Amino acid sequence: MSVDLTGSFDLTGKVALVTGASQGLGARFAETLAASGAAVAVAARQVAKLEELAERIGAAGGTAHAVAMDVTDPASVEAAVENVEAALGPLDVLVNNAGIAVQKPFLEMSPEDYDQVLDTNLKGCFLVAQAAARQMKGSGGGSIINISSVLGTEVIGALSTYCASKGGLLQLNRAMALELSRYGIRVNAIAPGYIETPINSGFFKTEPGQKMVKTIPQRRLGQPDDLDGALLLLASDQGAYMTGSVVTVDGGFVLR
Repeated sequence: MSVDLTGSFDLTGKVALVTGASQGLGARFAETLAASGAAVAVAARQVAKLEELAERIGAAGGTAHAVAMDVTDPASVEAAVENVEAALGPLDVLVNNAGIAVQKPFLEMSPEDYDQVLDTNLKGCFLVAQAAARQMKGSGGGSIINISSVLGTEVIGALSTYCASKGGLLQLNRAMALELSRYGIRVNAIAPGYIETPINSGFFKTEPGQKMVKTIPQRRLGQPDDLDGALLLLASDQGAYMTGSVVTVDGGFVLR
């Protein structure tokens, strides 16, 4: 069931940045924030897709700005955050969503695989959060939302580097929350379980995919809009006394 929560969380006048926004959950996060009134900067390497998303948000009555960003490149991150401030104003909300996975048995993972995943999922979040926090410190505070995973605390086979990156992100989330609170910056994480997206929907229609779905206590996959409530809570003033928290949205996956 889809529930419209946008009217309950007013983000009018806020400026938000969403990384990894060219598709999937990142695009959904951007549309959800814009529908609640935020001016949203969408960032990724695939600028053409970002521009299509920005046009779609604009057509729906929102405000969006596309900006190129490679989260693994400090210079690219700094330039993008400065670009957003010039176009929309200082950041109030950051959604650290960019992430990748390499699916291989542990003994077949290469150093290059490790670097690729950790650089994007952990170092990338560090770089973007640091650049955003420096801006937020100067403008009175803000909210940083790190998109982790239930695999930050649980594990499954063939995703060792992904699990390591998301576990590290949860600790980085706590450390940032501790240090940045004094500047009025809240830092929280969302840990999704299995969420159906265009990238994985084919797998979940297969026999192995259906078996995996049956291991979820709610016996269903999450949908992108299942994350709307957690996102808007953490982005808005409704979550003003939350920092260092992890909001798990997984249909009971971690209870198995």
